[in-house]
Formats: sequence, structure tokens, C-alpha cells
Amino acid sequence: MITSRILVVLVRLLVGAHGRWIGSKPEPVQRIYFANHSSHLDTLALWAALPPALRASTRPVAACDYWGHGGIRGFIADHGFRAVYIERERSQSAGDPLQPLCDALDAGDSLIIFPEGTRSQQPLPVPFKSGLYHLAQRFPDAELVAVYLDTLHRSMPKGSWLPVPLTCSVRFGRALQLEPGEDKDTFLQRAHAAVVELA
Repeated sequence: MITSRILVVLVRLLVGAHGRWIGSKPEPVQRIYFANHSSHLDTLALWAALPPALRASTRPVAACDYWGHGGIRGFIADHGFRAVYIERERSQSAGDPLQPLCDALDAGDSLIIFPEGTRSQQPLPVPFKSGLYHLAQRFPDAELVAVYLDTLHRSMPKGSWLPVPLTCSVRFGRALQLEPGEDKDTFLQRAHAAVVELA
């Protein structure tokens, strides 16, 4: 898709977004890539760092309240990287917030998620929310690959509108899986540590 190729070129020009495969290899298997989150560029940088064949089957999870209201952001999300929208603010009657992600995984797609739930201004991630654990429970065959996005908290921090050109590396770590009988807190701490060790 032309829009996707243009996005990749723009992201590479702005922040580099070069992928470094440290603990895993770029293989055509279903994965959930989970990363630290400090910038609106995180989604684009991680997605652009994937090889084209993997990028075509990988969909970033995006907050509906930011990306899902039309305009240029909505166009990028819908036609550039085929976002899977998630509601951050939801009512009790809204149903399972993870259902759109499960639908994408059921369809064979891979996902990019940010388990912190929101952006942090720190270089290291804050504790993860429970969504990653529930996805690991429901999709035990999907590889969970830790990713660390370097320098993007300085390139386009929270509140800024234009990125500062800096070279960003996207480090892909080892794949994890939920261990039999592993509880939520233990798993989330282990997943968090896997991202931190890439920093």
C-alpha cells in the first residue's frame, strides 16, 4: 500500500527506527510485540522497524480517543498501519475491552501493544496493566516479544506536536510465553523486566 510505504520512509527520515533483533529473529509467526511507551511516534517507529513481510501482517493497537476520530491521524491509523482500536475510557456496559485485539489475533494478525496503557515521560516503562496477561492466557501459541524503543521520549515527548530529529533504535528481545500456573503479577513483572533489560 502506497500510504504505508510513505509512512515508513517518513518515520525513517525523522527518527531512524532501525530494528535490532537481539533476542529473537524476524520470523513469520504470530506475535504480540509489547514495548515501552513514551511518544506518539512509538507506534509508527516499532511498526516501521519490522521487515516488510512482517509489517504487512502486524497491526498496532491504538487508543480510539487519540487515533480514531478522523482527520490526518485517523487516516494514518486506518490506511497506513491498519490500527486495532481500543477504548481507554469505557463504561461498565461496554463489554470486553480486549475483544478487538482478540478478533485481530483470531484472524491471524500479529499485534503491537503498549502494556503501560499510556505514555510515560521516563526512559523506562512504568508497571504494566493486565491486558498483556489476559492476551497471553487466551492466545498461548502467540509469541510475546519484548521491545525497547530508545530515545523517542526525547524525540517527541508528551505534549509536543513536532518531533526533534534523533536516531531511534528499536530493540527486539526474546520471546516469552505464559508459564503453566503463572499468576498475573509474576508474569507482568517478568514481561516488564524483559523490556527493561533491553534498555
